[in-house]
Amino acid sequence: MNHNIFALAVFICAYVLFVLLPSKRTPIAVASALVLIFTKTITLKEAFISINWNVMAIFVGTLIIADIFMESRVPAYIAQLIVDKAKNTGWAILYICLLTGFISAFVENVATVLIVAPIALSLAKKLKINPMNMMIAIALSSNIQGTATLIGDPPSMLLGGFAKMNFWDFFFYKGRPSIFFAVELGALASFIVLYFVFRNHKEKVIISEIDKIKSWVPTIILVVLIFALAASSFFDTGFSYMAGVLCMIFGIISIIWEKFVNKSSIIKGIKSLDWQTTFFLMGIFIVVGSITLTGWIEVISNFLSGLIKGNIFLGYTLVVFISVFLSAFIDNVPFLAAMLPVAISMAAKLQINPSLFLFGLLIGASLGGNVTPIGASANIVACGLLKKEGYEVKFKDFVKIGLPFTLVAVSAAYLFVWFVWGK
Repeated sequence: MNHNIFALAVFICAYVLFVLLPSKRTPIAVASALVLIFTKTITLKEAFISINWNVMAIFVGTLIIADIFMESRVPAYIAQLIVDKAKNTGWAILYICLLTGFISAFVENVATVLIVAPIALSLAKKLKINPMNMMIAIALSSNIQGTATLIGDPPSMLLGGFAKMNFWDFFFYKGRPSIFFAVELGALASFIVLYFVFRNHKEKVIISEIDKIKSWVPTIILVVLIFALAASSFFDTGFSYMAGVLCMIFGIISIIWEKFVNKSSIIKGIKSLDWQTTFFLMGIFIVVGSITLTGWIEVISNFLSGLIKGNIFLGYTLVVFISVFLSAFIDNVPFLAAMLPVAISMAAKLQINPSLFLFGLLIGASLGGNVTPIGASANIVACGLLKKEGYEVKFKDFVKIGLPFTLVAVSAAYLFVWFVWGK
């Protein structure tokens, strides 16, 4: 059996199934990885090495912290204060979107939507309005800001792992403004789109009673972790292990605190974590690793490099907007995992700084998921919550807001990255 051809066949089948069966993405990824191992296309050792364990530890650790942060009621308390102070419903919704974005920069996107959604749904019930646009806006805000920092969302973690970028590098990298500022510029531009969506909501919101905070401890844990991650960049310059170790340590501290203070079951808490995405990431690492090990990344890189024929601006533009289009329908995690090594290889062939293609790829893949209801996990969760409330989100309902939001955000970030990193 030709292992090179077989690895490519498994890769293509897996990605086709991700599109056709998005709800089954975890078993598809895990099964694909197991097939590659059992057929000896890659060895067990190669599969183990293909998994970026630092990224996995960051993901699991921040999931645990996000869970107790949500239970502390601090986000809900702050959201209610914001709504209470807003001059009308339209601005209350916009402020909630800003809060969503801020939380999402440090907490995984799906967890952020789950944190903020109850406030939005409660506000909609109080005013007797359809919560659909509000929930869509929350999902979009979560997705865009999740890209801004290393710990905001799996795609950022993947980029950090491949490019050896630490927490601080997302703000300033090699002496230049980095991903954070590109994303914030995109967020500022897309905020104008949201303003036009909600500008006609002139009702004044009055909250009779604001929920009480259960504890500030989870907030303190999260803030200390952020500072610890920033400080760790001075010691683990290759982004090899320390960020993951810190996230797991703080996650364990959170579990212990939850156990002894709130008398919660540790096993129940661990079971409630997003293990589907965890195993999905592991499977994807192995599937993409097999493509790299069998030489296909080099083949794809040669093809794309030949296609653009040394025109760096054309190459950058194709990377960004092809990523936007594909990520609207394919989960951005497997797409980004597959394309990161291609981007690095292309940059090497063109003899340019790989940051241009890497940053463009992250922006296109992460923000492109905002176009459709199936483009990102946070979108799927938001639509699921609306369905439980009796509101069916049609494809066109989501795209009506998601498409202009994405085009404006991507265009602003795309131009910023080109002017900063294109030379």
